[in-house]
Amino acid sequence: MVDKIEIADEQDAHVITYERLITAVREILFDAGYTAGEVSIAIVTDSAMHELNRQYLEHDYPTDVLSFVLESEAERLVGQLIVSADYAAREAPTFGWTTDDEVLLYTIHGALHLVGHDDQEPELKAEMREQEKYYLSKFGLSPQYS
Repeated sequence: MVDKIEIADEQDAHVITYERLITAVREILFDAGYTAGEVSIAIVTDSAMHELNRQYLEHDYPTDVLSFVLESEAERLVGQLIVSADYAAREAPTFGWTTDDEVLLYTIHGALHLVGHDDQEPELKAEMREQEKYYLSKFGLSPQYS
């Protein structure tokens, strides 16, 4: 089991259920074969996400989630997820669920990136979407994206 999953909620506009995020990340890493490690999850505002995108990806706009693998060994992973709660709040009504649910989706998506999933090619994106659906279903959710 992953040693430590920490959450830093750096925004105060949205209520987030931390336990779901921790459970999802723990399951994804365990299913991928990681039995040790640490993951930090930062929940931020759009302005903070915008700045991080400029700094690390040279994108001049906010995104939903950023994932960083800091260390990866055979059964140990250290990584960081950064999720924009503001972005989630804007997108959630489109899909008929709460900001909290959308933040969970972004966390699952980011954790899948940490364990090696990619969504740049159509086949890989379809596989990643299936994984998202699988993990969301554990929380009684079904994504509404096509």
